[in-house]
Amino acid sequence: MFQSHLGEFAALLTAVFWTITGVAFESAGKKVGSLSTNLIRLFMAFFFIGIYGLFSRGAFIPLDASVHNWLWLSLSGLVGFVIGDLLLFEAYVVIGSRVSMLIMSLTPPITAFIGWLVMGEILTTQNIIGMILTITGIVLVVIERKSNKLGESSGKKKRLNFSYPVAGLLLAFGGAVGQGTGLVLSKFGMQEMDPFAATQIRVITGFVGFSILFVFLKRWKKVFEAVKNKKAMSRVGIGAFFGPFLGVSFSLLAVKHTTTGVASTIMGIVPVLIIPPAVLFFKEKVTLKEIIGSVIAVGGVALFFL
Repeated sequence: MFQSHLGEFAALLTAVFWTITGVAFESAGKKVGSLSTNLIRLFMAFFFIGIYGLFSRGAFIPLDASVHNWLWLSLSGLVGFVIGDLLLFEAYVVIGSRVSMLIMSLTPPITAFIGWLVMGEILTTQNIIGMILTITGIVLVVIERKSNKLGESSGKKKRLNFSYPVAGLLLAFGGAVGQGTGLVLSKFGMQEMDPFAATQIRVITGFVGFSILFVFLKRWKKVFEAVKNKKAMSRVGIGAFFGPFLGVSFSLLAVKHTTTGVASTIMGIVPVLIIPPAVLFFKEKVTLKEIIGSVIAVGGVALFFL
């Protein structure tokens, strides 16, 4: 059973890994900043994957990969790790990992839209209904009714307001676009390559991209300061192990052994999985409306790929 459903099991483990890494990186990002967290976790992940590759394939770096592999996986690393994760990590700090990951549930429909845009894939009525459900679930979480003092005194109707900073919501959405595009590029670039080796190519490109960014932003001093923060580094280590090492590698393993739709559907349960740790570790107050919104959003993703 396990072998026949390897892709599905890999996707389920990916969801668990991403839940752990979301909580770990939110904690680390609030201590030392999202940019430093991004760079350090890629550096750690490079060695995690290299050591694994040394024992599993006899090579620390995938020098046996083809030009096609390196080109498209490198591009995927730039789009997914540098652009997508840069936006997502900043969203963690601004609106928290739980809401960020909820908006990240838009990644599957975004991926399908990119497929339609680039490869001419057609969206069915069921696909469109799934997208509407997903967006509806997100709206339930990020929108709330509030009354301003003027409205209360004058008897005017309540107005709609964002219950989370708009900038944070846009950052998370940008992360979803980066993840979706990166997934399409990864599958095209990986072909029959080992998923862990493919992830390492993406990690290398991501690290180089962030390093160049740090030179222009003159942020290397911040990185050295962050490394001295033992509590933050322990959380970055956990996040690096379960995120770019296990999480990303297992997501590519899932895509390799099952359809992108099935894998994305199972990985889309992260917004629900992340609610308990968000309450436990960050003392976040979760309302019934937000729980219902999370379930609807994930249900929409599931319907999108049935």
